[in-house]
Amino acid sequence: MLPTREEILRSVTFKTSRSGGKGGQNVNKVSSKVELIFNIDAFEHFSDEEKTLLKEKLENRLDSEGLLHIVSQEDRSQLLNKEKTIAKLIDLLKRSLTVQKKRKPTKIPKGIIEKRLKNKASTAEKKKNRKVIDF
Repeated sequence: MLPTREEILRSVTFKTSRSGGKGGQNVNKVSSKVELIFNIDAFEHFSDEEKTLLKEKLENRLDSEGLLHIVSQEDRSQLLNKEKTIAKLIDLLKRSLTVQKKRKPTKIPKGIIEKRLKNKASTAEKKKNRKVIDF
């Protein structure tokens, strides 16, 4: 089960810094880049199975200490970037916690197999009739 936004906000830390990109002189003055740091192990709202599933699916995004970093620097506003990082985290957690159903292999229906074989036979017959008969 996914925890609420408030529960997630209590367990994350934010780091701000100056971002590059558009914004003119504003970029040089304001720390609008926001980095969200989320510790999966310290978050008590997930069970052990959910924690292992998250670590498994997000192993490429975790650093050496097991922390998940999400960065946003798209907007000129620190608040908007903060909201975007939170939305990204919630979306990432939702996608990572969903378990895909196992695919059930299906058999090819007999009618389709017969149709394919009949089609092959008719094509072979056509090509056989095109040959020049040598007397």
